[in-house]
Amino acid sequence: MALADVTVVLPTSADEAVAAFGDGSGVTVVGGGTIVMPELVARRLRPKRALLLARAGLDRITRENGRVTIGAATPVSALEEGDEPLASAARHVGDPEIRAQATVGGNLCAVASADAPRGDLQAALIALGATVRSAGSGGERTEPVEDFLANGAGRLVLDVSYDDVPRATGYAAARRPHAHHYTILAVAAAKRDGDLRVAATGLGPRALRLAAAEQGGPVAETAQLRDDALASGWYRARLLPKLVERVLAQLSGEGA
Repeated sequence: MALADVTVVLPTSADEAVAAFGDGSGVTVVGGGTIVMPELVARRLRPKRALLLARAGLDRITRENGRVTIGAATPVSALEEGDEPLASAARHVGDPEIRAQATVGGNLCAVASADAPRGDLQAALIALGATVRSAGSGGERTEPVEDFLANGAGRLVLDVSYDDVPRATGYAAARRPHAHHYTILAVAAAKRDGDLRVAATGLGPRALRLAAAEQGGPVAETAQLRDDALASGWYRARLLPKLVERVLAQLSGEGA
């Protein structure tokens, strides 16, 4: 299939985007294109319809009624000076060019490849207790990030949101030096009113909430460890407790 055979849809509002997406059948969503375009060029992805979100009005960050809402088409770079631990996670995505192009929705939906983990923002959003608003089969729904990661395939992300309240946070990551600075493993945590949330990226296809770490128990035994071109599961098993220890120490330092 040549690229000329693809029907390109460029909605100018969120409603138009939802209508064009429908139930998602045969639709490839293009946000920043940092994952999709290499797949198209390599002919591993051959869409029938491409839904481009650049003009759909989903690129805004708002603070209203005690909630922070981030549109799906917001570039990752827009988060770098924002709320922690999301800001630190954003700064670990690729390089400045990638961060300026990649979108929050694309990063949220990203699945690890055979070469490296993806979805650096996922753990931070879980730690913040964020919810995802999406559209697709069955209509619109809002659910916690961890639930979306488990069953959100084939849905159109509209935005993510979390409570706009003070919280103690922590973030630690191990990276492999490269032109695009891949993250081997990262742990994010947030604590508010005694409620601790801890999550990690780089353990499996998507981010995982580390319930054992939240309860003060060991974590490596329960993690879905993976091998890829960056590191082995064996290495990640030994790295994970150290990163968890580091982020928990950061929380203590903030008086949580």
